[in-house]
Amino acid sequence: MSQTPTPMVYVRLRSRIRIQRGRAVKLGDIAHVLTTSENQESRLLELELLRPGPEDGNLILIDILQIIPQIRHILPEVSVELMGSGHTLVEVIAGNGQPSKSLFILVWLLLFFGSALTIMNFHADVNMQEVQIRIVEMLTGHRDEHPYLFQVAYSIGIGFGMAVFFNHLFKKKWNEEPTPLEVEMFLYQQNVDQYVVIEESERMHEQERREMNADERS
Repeated sequence: MSQTPTPMVYVRLRSRIRIQRGRAVKLGDIAHVLTTSENQESRLLELELLRPGPEDGNLILIDILQIIPQIRHILPEVSVELMGSGHTLVEVIAGNGQPSKSLFILVWLLLFFGSALTIMNFHADVNMQEVQIRIVEMLTGHRDEHPYLFQVAYSIGIGFGMAVFFNHLFKKKWNEEPTPLEVEMFLYQQNVDQYVVIEESERMHEQERREMNADERS
């Protein structure tokens, strides 16, 4: 007599998601789910895992060990197979998550003038004006104390070089390669996420140990 195969549920968790405060976190929000039955899959995607409250903070770690019991609660007969990472970091945001235009303009102005001052201070340190005067003298044969034409071309060249280096001109990219800034931001976000995951895991384990000790005392 042939044995009925155990139904399988394949789960691949996303590394990080953003969700509005007050909204429930469902399995479909944090994971890709694949089953042999469309009915089971739709039920799992709508499975509510938690509803973040003010006491949960703005970063919540959801581990696969928290998800498996909830899956088996509604589908006791299935076997859960994890694909990839075993946790998801949920960032809880207030409002619609859209950045403030006034804050964007303020940050843009700070970066613009900060970068301009940095370039000017660097040029002052290396005496760039004297270097430009000397270059013009070498090219033309006479000394010009104010080589404006050369300086304008040099300034345009700096802007063009930065646009090529960062692979961006406003919203347009020259190619599909990530820019150096995007790579650095990606690595920074990875390090932050890894730190939060470790800290949250330690906090969860410490809370479990306290609950176990409390049960033993009682």
